[in-house]
Amino acid sequence: MAAKRWQRRKEDRSGEILEAALFCFSKKGFAATRMEDIARRAKIAKGTVYLYFDSKEAVFKALARGSMGARLEAVQALIAQYQGDTADLLALVITNIGEFARGSDRVILPRLMLAEAGNFPDLVKFWRLELLDRGLGILQSIIRRGVESGEFRDLPTEHVARLCIAPLMIVVIWRTTFAQFDKEPYDYQGLVAAHLQILLHGLSAGSDA
Repeated sequence: MAAKRWQRRKEDRSGEILEAALFCFSKKGFAATRMEDIARRAKIAKGTVYLYFDSKEAVFKALARGSMGARLEAVQALIAQYQGDTADLLALVITNIGEFARGSDRVILPRLMLAEAGNFPDLVKFWRLELLDRGLGILQSIIRRGVESGEFRDLPTEHVARLCIAPLMIVVIWRTTFAQFDKEPYDYQGLVAAHLQILLHGLSAGSDA
């Protein structure tokens, strides 16, 4: 029983560290945040942080894998069992990713990565290979599915996949940079809905677009 309590506490401590890191990253930026800042926020000794993560970069990657990585896994599971129209599938996937962009506190991570890309190229490479390329690959597979079934126009999948994701990046940038100056909260859900309407109309094989 004691071993089980220890294991549960170990898992809880890892989560506490990640939450503390997210707070520090959002307030100070990635470059300015130190491991001791994370430890202080988590109310633990600095050495304890290193029992779980060997570097600040490892903390960032764990946050990214636990948010966007987990979201992509959920999307892949959805695709694996989906039997309906491709347009509906694409709408479900973009809506799913859009929910992360407009609602998750982890949305600060891509903004941090973009803001500090020049100083931390390894993090950019990680984001590109493990998250961005994976997400684009998922979108390309859906678009190919639609083309092969005759639902979608035969357009370059690599371009269409990027067009799928671009407005969601606008949501990320707006939320984390410009929203503080909005007189009224922006309707991010409305933006995603408008994006889907335009995108699916343009992709439809029956469209004259």
